[in-house]
Amino acid sequence: MKKRIRNKIRARFVLLLPFSALVAIFIYCYWDNDIPYFQRDPFVNVKKYTPLIHDELAKYHLETYTPVLMALMQQESHGQGGDPMQSSESIGLPPNSIKDPNKSIQLGVKHFQHILAYGQKKQVDFPTIIQAYNMGIGYINYVAEHGGKHSEELAKNFSLLQVQKHPRIYTCKKSFFKSRYPYCYGDYSYSEKVTRNIDLLTANNK
Repeated sequence: MKKRIRNKIRARFVLLLPFSALVAIFIYCYWDNDIPYFQRDPFVNVKKYTPLIHDELAKYHLETYTPVLMALMQQESHGQGGDPMQSSESIGLPPNSIKDPNKSIQLGVKHFQHILAYGQKKQVDFPTIIQAYNMGIGYINYVAEHGGKHSEELAKNFSLLQVQKHPRIYTCKKSFFKSRYPYCYGDYSYSEKVTRNIDLLTANNK
């Protein structure tokens, strides 16, 4: 009888462990420094770099695009790490090779200025230019040849083309929860995500 009671208590304890762990995680993640998660500014890390982004853009007379670069940074890194603009790959280096945020922003702005000028020359829409920050200047050429307006379908098709050209380089695995397979080159929804960030930044600053 006592053994049966002990087993029941042990079983209930085991069942309670996952629940307790979830509660602890919730408290840690959603209530930090006495500020509930839903009240925090999701752009707090990015906003630290606003003056630097603005000044770097001003060198190209593009300071009006400051919110766009902030939205790009939010999508790339949430303003964290030594390469918040993820500029390493734009100069042919492995991801996160750059360890200096100032250098990252300098190169990120230069990359943006390049694709902006080229996109305007090719007369593509602005969402295409945003997508090209992720997929490269080749995406601008591709969209220019297919109507001049970005769409998720075009981004997917461009991604597949790059995978077919370099199948050993651009690989990704299927996943039940979240997967971009078979679109293993770039992020076909990048432009939409950055645009959403711009809208959120604009709303937060009102």
